[in-house]
Amino acid sequence: MRTVTRERLNPAETAEVLALVDAATAADGVRPLNEHVMLHLRYGGDPQAYAVLAVDEETGAVVGYAHVDPTDPVEGPSGELVVHPAHRRKGYGRGLAGAVLELTGGRLRLWAHGRHDGAERLAAGLGFAKIRTLHQMRRSLFADLPEPVFPDGVRLRVFRPGADEEPWLRLNAKAFATHPEQGAWTSADLGRREGEPWFDPAGFFLAERDGRLVGFHWTKIHGAEGEHGHEPIGEVYVVGVDPDEQGGGLGRALTLAGLAHLRSRGLGQVLLYVDEENGAAVRLYESLGFAVWDTDVMYRR
Repeated sequence: MRTVTRERLNPAETAEVLALVDAATAADGVRPLNEHVMLHLRYGGDPQAYAVLAVDEETGAVVGYAHVDPTDPVEGPSGELVVHPAHRRKGYGRGLAGAVLELTGGRLRLWAHGRHDGAERLAAGLGFAKIRTLHQMRRSLFADLPEPVFPDGVRLRVFRPGADEEPWLRLNAKAFATHPEQGAWTSADLGRREGEPWFDPAGFFLAERDGRLVGFHWTKIHGAEGEHGHEPIGEVYVVGVDPDEQGGGLGRALTLAGLAHLRSRGLGQVLLYVDEENGAAVRLYESLGFAVWDTDVMYRR
């Protein structure tokens, strides 16, 4: 095996990596890369990140891929990697991770999506320790759904493309000031998602008080051929509340409004992702009928 490091993949390499990701998703039942990395791939790269390819020396085929983001000066570089199912248990994962560690000076955080013994063995063998757990929770939309009750003075409306981007980005940054990924979104991050086929402003709810945004619930619908199976499924994509408004029931009301919208679209199930350490959010979602379905784990060395 040899490794190749790129700031940007060429179209042929991109197509090969996307095919590799599809094969891994089909084999594992979970996509090996998060949404941000998938957008990075499809939109031609990110000047702040780079890719490492594992290439079979006999065939020249790409058998592994790693995305590396070196931009966090406090927590250190982060990444995700995947090996083609047909080439696992041959040392490619260990070799790819080793190449990334050389590039990052031995300091690295890695996400593993879903409960996979192979990922845990690889992490342990390379001296990584588990530092973060992200739960995927699910709920039936056929079950009872309470009516949302909003705080006095708060009204609900939907997102207006071309007008609400900057106010939403400011609120998102404030609501997720301590969040390692969500709070750092830029206008480019938002614009890419507005350009995705799943984007629907009718499912992007904004809460206002006196003309000022104080909260939001952005929903998402995964298509029939998406990574979650053949039945469409809704997602509580992101819920955010202005810290000055927290504790008044706004987050619960926004969540319920989004769930009602997803139910109105004929969906039978909804998912969301929540950090295990965010006890308040976990308790809220449990009170609304959500239960843990699967788990992603971040390891660090």
